[in-house]
Amino acid sequence: MSALQNRRILVTGAGSGIGRTAARLFRDRGAELILVGRHLDRLKETLPDAVHAVLDHTDDAAVAAFARECPELDGMFLNAGGLLLGSVTSMPVADFDATLAVNLRGPWLMAHHLGPRVKDGGSVVLVGSNIGIRAIPDSAAYSVAKAGVHMLAKVLALEWAPRRIRCNAIAPGPVRTAMVDARLEASADPEGDLARLSAVNPLRRLGTEAEVAALAAHLLGAESGWTTGAVIPIDGGADAVY
Repeated sequence: MSALQNRRILVTGAGSGIGRTAARLFRDRGAELILVGRHLDRLKETLPDAVHAVLDHTDDAAVAAFARECPELDGMFLNAGGLLLGSVTSMPVADFDATLAVNLRGPWLMAHHLGPRVKDGGSVVLVGSNIGIRAIPDSAAYSVAKAGVHMLAKVLALEWAPRRIRCNAIAPGPVRTAMVDARLEASADPEGDLARLSAVNPLRRLGTEAEVAALAAHLLGAESGWTTGAVIPIDGGADAVY
């Protein structure tokens, strides 16, 4: 039997990218899915037969209302996020606030309101970033927000330990997603930037959505039952050498 068989898993950011790939993998491994995102059509495209919930995870009242109707969960994959570029000096404060809201406030609210809906012995996985571990230019707000996500996972692991609920964060490096494609399209040198992104890790390539999804599936399943409070880079070894 699959480690996710008959487990009810909530996935945020399930309408595209890593969230979509992860939702489909979890389904293939036997999970029952609740897909959360901003666009119903995209959620239905991910998995037509799943439960779909249109939700702004940065809206406290909306998340609270959703939590009151949400069934009990065996796990959550809190993946939704977004990238705005800029340095501390150059980024408008409104963009800083928006970046922290979508990347840190959202997961915080989901944990705050939906933590009580997670069954004892469940598992929660947050999506951070390897640039929440090491700094790179022009991603200041995103890096700060994702560093906060990493600490949130550690705090939740401590707070939820009496209920045997595990919480971990994964920290992907550059993965070929729509968000990375948007960053490349905004560049003056897309091909050069792609080559540089691929060269920053020893394996000298971008990751895939499927590779990140597989790590999340492992952490959501019982076979990772002694892993909690961890921040796990999945970045081709970049964190090990830079």
